Amino acid sequence: MSSHPRRSTSKSSKSSKSSKSSKSSQTSKSSKNPRGAASRPLSGFRLTEALIAGWRPLQRLDVDGFALLRSRGVTRRANSAVALDAPTSQDGLAAAIDRVESLYEMSGETPVFRVLDLHGPERLDDDLRARGYRRDGDSELLTTALGPGRGDVPHPSAEIRSGALDEGWFEAAWQLAPREGEQARQTLHDILAGTPAVQVLLRADEAPDLAPVAVGRAALVPAGKETAAVLNMIAVDPAHRRQGLGRALSRTLLALAAVQGASRALLEVERDNTAARALYRQLGFDRLGGYHYRARSESAAER
Repeated sequence: MSSHPRRSTSKSSKSSKSSKSSKSSQTSKSSKNPRGAASRPLSGFRLTEALIAGWRPLQRLDVDGFALLRSRGVTRRANSAVALDAPTSQDGLAAAIDRVESLYEMSGETPVFRVLDLHGPERLDDDLRARGYRRDGDSELLTTALGPGRGDVPHPSAEIRSGALDEGWFEAAWQLAPREGEQARQTLHDILAGTPAVQVLLRADEAPDLAPVAVGRAALVPAGKETAAVLNMIAVDPAHRRQGLGRALSRTLLALAAVQGASRALLEVERDNTAARALYRQLGFDRLGGYHYRARSESAAER
């Protein structure tokens, strides 16, 4: 009888300590991972699908574990094959690559694969290299968690549009970052119209009658049970660079994406773009992984 209260007291003490420890742990986690912030990095299938959705191709064909993306040949992100659940065995992967190549050949296009180092199969890059595919376009994938703890705020003079593609914003984006090709303008328009997004525009000297000098976009895409903001189309007029516009634009996009329910942001930046990489690191982005392209050379096709 007398031992029971002691056990109870001991349990109560442990429970109290455990409760305090739990609360302390939760508080610590909460401070590091503010409300709405992403709980863990994206990887594998979820990451690949988020990247595709952030720059949605005009056509997509899923074949043997690859997503074959086509958009009139204007941009490699929307004109390449990317592995989703490709075979891992040597024979199975070889057969899948053969089938993807045959589909490219039927359309008269050069086969191009995007190879992500965060998503298999591991032997894909080696197999493509052995087939004579050249490597190009090395890029980094960066990510950051979103939430009130970041302190991002919209620029006071930012012109903001959300949801469907805004034609005025697109006109400014085309002027600042045009693409080459006969159908480039219409293709880019159709790609950007494929995903709801936050679109931001800044003008010189904050004057509404002056030409836009900076634009950016955050596509809002599903990422498992969360929403991710995929930043792209960030462009600053060369005559107005080094004035903090890229930073102001990015912080505006991050703040607005969080308000729209995004818990994380993703972006892709070419590895040799040192200025952009430095800016995004200052804004709290961390390297998630990388990718590159493999395009088949003409000599390899003749074998």
